[in-house]
Amino acid sequence: MEKLTHVEEETMQAVWRTGEGNIKTFMEKLDEAIPYTTVASIIKNLEKKNYLSSRLLGNTYLYKPLISEAEYKKRFMGNVVKEYFDNSYKELVNFFVEQKKLSANELKEIISMIEKNKK
Repeated sequence: MEKLTHVEEETMQAVWRTGEGNIKTFMEKLDEAIPYTTVASIIKNLEKKNYLSSRLLGNTYLYKPLISEAEYKKRFMGNVVKEYFDNSYKELVNFFVEQKKLSANELKEIISMIEKNKK
C-alpha cells in the first residue's frame, strides 16, 4: 500500500471521522477549507490507491474507507521506525526525549502501559 501525501492523509482523517459519506460531508470535517474540486480530486486519488471504495446512490457517489486509521498507523509508523530509527523503538523514544517532546512523567506512563500489556 502506497504512503499518502500530507494532504491525502488530512483528507483520510476526515473520511475516518465521517465513515461513509460524500465529498461535501468530508469537506465539513477537514481542519482547513479546501476547494470542492481539490477535495474531489484527492478522493479520486485515494480511491485509485485503494484507500477508498465508492458506490453510486442516486446521482451522488458515497465513499468509505477500505483501511482503518489504526491499520494505516500500524503500517506506516512501522516504516518510520525502520527507515529513520534503525528499526529501534528505543531510538524513537530517545529521539523524542532528546527533542524535549517527551517528559519523565510521560515516560512513566509509557512504562506503565507496557507493564499492563505484558499481563
